Amino acid sequence: MYVLLVASAFNSLTQRVHAELRDHGHRVAVELAAPDTPLADTVRRHHPDLVLAPMLRTAIPEEVWAAYTCLVVHPGPVGDRGPSSLDRAVQDGETRWGVTVLQANAEMDAGDVWASADCPVPPVGKSDLYRGEIADAALEAVLLAVERFASGTYVPRPQEPGPARPFLRQDERRVDWEADTTERVLRVLRAADSQPGVRDHLLGADWYLHGGHREDDLRGRPGELLATRAGAVCRATADGAVWIPELRAPRTPDASPTPRLPATLALARADRLPPLPELPAPPDGGPYRPAWSDIGYHEEGQTGFLTFSFPGGAMSTSHCRRLLDAYRTACARPTTVLVLSGGRDFFSNGIHLGVIEAADDPAEESWANINAMDDLVEAVLTTTDRLVVSALGGNAAAGGAMLALAADEVWCRSGVVLNPHYRLMGLYGSEYWTYTLPLRVGSGLAVRLTSEALPLGAAAAHRLGLVDRTVPCAPGDFADETQHLAVRLAALPATASRIAAKKAARELHEARRPLAAYRAAELARMRRTFFDPDASYHALRRAFVRKESPAATPAHLTRAAADRRGVTGLAVSDAAPNPGSC
Repeated sequence: MYVLLVASAFNSLTQRVHAELRDHGHRVAVELAAPDTPLADTVRRHHPDLVLAPMLRTAIPEEVWAAYTCLVVHPGPVGDRGPSSLDRAVQDGETRWGVTVLQANAEMDAGDVWASADCPVPPVGKSDLYRGEIADAALEAVLLAVERFASGTYVPRPQEPGPARPFLRQDERRVDWEADTTERVLRVLRAADSQPGVRDHLLGADWYLHGGHREDDLRGRPGELLATRAGAVCRATADGAVWIPELRAPRTPDASPTPRLPATLALARADRLPPLPELPAPPDGGPYRPAWSDIGYHEEGQTGFLTFSFPGGAMSTSHCRRLLDAYRTACARPTTVLVLSGGRDFFSNGIHLGVIEAADDPAEESWANINAMDDLVEAVLTTTDRLVVSALGGNAAAGGAMLALAADEVWCRSGVVLNPHYRLMGLYGSEYWTYTLPLRVGSGLAVRLTSEALPLGAAAAHRLGLVDRTVPCAPGDFADETQHLAVRLAALPATASRIAAKKAARELHEARRPLAAYRAAELARMRRTFFDPDASYHALRRAFVRKESPAATPAHLTRAAADRRGVTGLAVSDAAPNPGSC
């Protein structure tokens, strides 16, 4: 079938729907719901078999849904209605939620149901949940709904009428630091982690708070800041404390939206950061361990696990340098396999465009960030005394995708989407991609992947050889599955010979063309872009960070992409708009 995706933005769920529909043999195109482009004219131009809206903030006009079957993906169970469904589920502490695919009609979220699926709600942020359990449920429901539509025989079932819950406003998100428990504060913070944040008053100014993690040991007067760690600030609650990783300054009238920044950087730039103790990561800490830190390390037998999770997958100069220090420390341990494991929602999306945009000199910060990223990738590429595995439980894009490719093996969860390109940000790219990408997929396909800017679903990436193993599991099970597989890999008799062969291959490649030559060639082009004030990168970065909507759908998305599973296995989608990174 020819399926037209209509979306407010080409976000992570729209990407994944696009990719998996392609993998199922459908022709797919995308149109963004731009305010100055009549949707009816757009749909008529495509004349699709089916219109599908994975993420649409506006209503589909009657002249469209009366002429075409239009299916809308609602991130709530059957009967739930309203624009803040997922926010309310997280803030209210729901333990199970769901996704409904319904037919558009005159009443928002009230149409007949084509398919639904439920899922657990783990104690994670809304964006993490959205890209994990909600996305899995959405794909289950979407694929079933599309199959039912294609059959021509299925009759969707009506919904029971019910009231729509209103938009979740800031007065409902308010934190009372004197009275609210840590549990309640975490629910509120997590329900607004990426957008819109929780508006609050801190150190004499208004801020939006983004993200939250539990602190079990520190205590203080409710509302006061207690310490810093890895760019986050620790703030006391009525019965404990929470770590807040990011802050955002409110926008002023007639100004562009401000970017989210590491909390300490945001406070320092406003000259409001008090003298607080910087606490090191605890020995048993990590992104998903009881003692929170954005970087953690643990061992199981002969296998080391270096875990990291940065908000939105964006890696600033500081993030890269701290992760490199942790990587070198991990390489000093007597292990046979080292697993480099990213967050649940993102592995990495490369350099931190938000920090760059906020810098006094964005060109200099871009240059520092890309060099720090290259240093990290080089360390992985030159590790020859053990096997390195990249474990992708979440999406990866641009330099983050190339960081993953630096490892000997790439494992990813079956729901991951990869974006191995830089072009949409006006960049040539670095991170040794001109070495690693052709090595895996060949020079011809490497050029195609980076020039067409069409990301891949996990299954297609595996068929191409970009990924060595896909792990079909729930988001919360990926870490355990990875640990089991890595421990088994370390115990295999053939692993020692693989390490020896790896060292010999690296020496051979170095003799043919040193890694330094790849880096120099890539960085020469990047430097010209960074320090050219007229380069498109600067305007694209600014629009991306400030969440400026494009005036029209990019041409590479409007073209109906035919299924190519028999040729390249490409699954078409596009760069994730949420993380401020590249």
